[in-house]
Amino acid sequence: MGAWSGDEFRGGGRSVSRQQHGPLGSGDRHVRNHRIPPPAVPARPRGLRAALRVVQVLLALFFAVASALPKLIAHSSAADTFAEMGWGDTGMYAVGVLELTGAVALLVPVLQSVAATALSALMVGAFVVQLTYFDGANAATPLILMVPLLVVARARRGHNEELRRLLRARVRRG
Repeated sequence: MGAWSGDEFRGGGRSVSRQQHGPLGSGDRHVRNHRIPPPAVPARPRGLRAALRVVQVLLALFFAVASALPKLIAHSSAADTFAEMGWGDTGMYAVGVLELTGAVALLVPVLQSVAATALSALMVGAFVVQLTYFDGANAATPLILMVPLLVVARARRGHNEELRRLLRARVRRG
């Protein structure tokens, strides 16, 4: 990670120096450059990390194949449902694209938490649609999907700071 070299600490993207002040030698720490490393993600047992990754892959497969694909190929089951709601093809394709984008983003480390949160929000909308248009016939499905999505969002939240850092760097470059 990093090491003390005299009165200086280097590593992890930042360099901190200690300056001695006062009779007891209490030091102030100064950041020389403004690069701050991403926060350390708490270590999890290997089995737990693997299980979380399996859940992410299964969610991504579900959203890509079982949910987005029928909408994007205008399968009759999806087309009829969206026509019944009055959303038409535009609504169907929009939801399909959102689901496919979320599924892909679930597999990108820096986007995992944001993707899981966005898909959870989409599931809230699906729940409301199920209640209002279809009398709650399949209202439990979006709620069931929200549970693992929120677990992923919470477990992978350490990547959010890295995403913020990347976006800030991109904005600064223009």
